[in-house]
Amino acid sequence: MTQTPDRPSADLRLSVQAEANQNSPVADKALLFDYRQAANPIRRGLTEPIPYRSWGPELHGSGPSGIIPLDLSAELGTTGPATSPGLAAHFIRIEAGEGVRAAASATSSLFFVLSGTGVCHGREAEQDTSIHWSEGDLFVLPSGGTPLLEASSTSVLYWVHDAPLLSYLGVVPSQPRFEATHYRAEWLRSELLKLAQQPGSASSNRISLLLANRDLPSTRTVTHVLWAMYGIVPDGATQTPHRHQSVALDLIIDCQPGVYTLVGTDLNADGTIRNPERIDWKAGGAFITPPGYWHSHVNGSGQPAYLLPIQDAGLQTYLRSLDIRFA
Repeated sequence: MTQTPDRPSADLRLSVQAEANQNSPVADKALLFDYRQAANPIRRGLTEPIPYRSWGPELHGSGPSGIIPLDLSAELGTTGPATSPGLAAHFIRIEAGEGVRAAASATSSLFFVLSGTGVCHGREAEQDTSIHWSEGDLFVLPSGGTPLLEASSTSVLYWVHDAPLLSYLGVVPSQPRFEATHYRAEWLRSELLKLAQQPGSASSNRISLLLANRDLPSTRTVTHVLWAMYGIVPDGATQTPHRHQSVALDLIIDCQPGVYTLVGTDLNADGTIRNPERIDWKAGGAFITPPGYWHSHVNGSGQPAYLLPIQDAGLQTYLRSLDIRFA
């Protein structure tokens, strides 16, 4: 069969296991690929694309205390629970008077309190630390120890950590990169409402606060790996599409029916998303925005909606590869 230079045959592969080195154990696993076939291996059956997926609040609405992973490891081909190649998201439900240990070999753990009150007991720099949480609070923990989450009233938390990234790299955390940090609900909500009331905010593409940490001045992110944005989508808003190379694990803090996100790979000439996937919001639910996909939030509910995207954008910012773009 004749083969043109720009159309190599499917899965063209050249093995270096030539006769000259067949007997060399060092070369047994060496391979060569035609660049035109191997330069972008993100396709089904090889490096699986990150899928659309959403999870409803019914996952954590009732039941015993425990951790509920939002696990896509079968689709992503990872060796352990994962929601994206580098991050794992979970709901944690804790009955009043009970406790759950949040164990993960991770450098960064982020917790957002959807409901309830309680205390997180941890250990940092050889000292015991305690964070008392209430609904709407957010806190981050560095590597080290296995925190115990104890609920004084029935609680639901959203937990994201970077253990899948470390598993892929074949490493374990060796030292904390930041100190445990608590962002209280009253402060977050009051600062967000101040921002929303500023002149010009009504016409802004995003009305949001980026959570940052004094230990990480260069990336301006909540941890050195994780990025968190506490945002409001006002009633009647249709946001201009934007995209970035980090994966977003979006938590819907609060909304009424009629709020949704449009997601797609391409734009029309007028800047809208071509053939979008629609993801309808439910308060207390979560969904994925794949990297590089255009997305736009729309609110026709009659009430403001609140969203908390968690991304691996701290790492992407450090690598200088986040590449945020607006339509």
